[in-house]
Amino acid sequence: MKVLTIGDVVGNCGCRCLKQSLSRLKIENNIDLTIVNGENSAAGNGITPDSAEYIFSSGADVITGGNHTFRRYTIFDYLKKPLNILRPANYPKNTPGKGFVKFKIGRIEICVINLIGTNYLESMACPFETLDNILYKNEISSCSIKIVDFHAEATSEKRALGFFADGRVSVVFGTHTHVQTSDEEILPRGTGYITDLGMTGVANSVLGVKTEISIKRMKNKIPLKFEQSEEGICKIECAVFDINENNGKTVDIKRIRLYEKI
Repeated sequence: MKVLTIGDVVGNCGCRCLKQSLSRLKIENNIDLTIVNGENSAAGNGITPDSAEYIFSSGADVITGGNHTFRRYTIFDYLKKPLNILRPANYPKNTPGKGFVKFKIGRIEICVINLIGTNYLESMACPFETLDNILYKNEISSCSIKIVDFHAEATSEKRALGFFADGRVSVVFGTHTHVQTSDEEILPRGTGYITDLGMTGVANSVLGVKTEISIKRMKNKIPLKFEQSEEGICKIECAVFDINENNGKTVDIKRIRLYEKI
């Protein structure tokens, strides 16, 4: 099974880039399942029902979230719908939405899990213990393919979770930092891993934010409202994981970066 995992979609431009590129990516790489991190897909920040629907209509099978998932109140009720849209599983129990989803593609049972890191981000339940709790569930143990989006700041925390999950899940991919890392690898027990997929949005930006605003904020130390870049050449950064359907282990990884004129 070939799984396409796409880095954080940022703003309107990122959404348009996704729609323009995704169909071609899926055809060229014989993709069976597409997972997109959409927590920054709304104009401004966060995710809204409109931006989520746009991502689904572009060809995503699952949308994952992160620390900006709840920036917009309009998403709260949408997360309660029976859709393959996730927020991190280690949020408090009464948080709207779900942290993992189970479904089938043909005869293959799949579980996609969303976690958030705790180093340099808000204090949440331990992602390691949360992953344990999910994997111990009877309904999840039957899934031959398990995939984790770990939305975290610290590269050390991401790598630690990768090794913690090695041999227990098929894939651990990192999101959040919007900078694609070149460390894609198959860990010793067969789990496919990359520290960060990168982002989908304007290439000449600071993590999707207008460069001039980021420079002023860092140079002058005065708070400014971030505005997403909405013009220029866009990039879509992602990775394809080829997973053995019988044992759930990754057999190959392909890291991708494409530039698109929107």
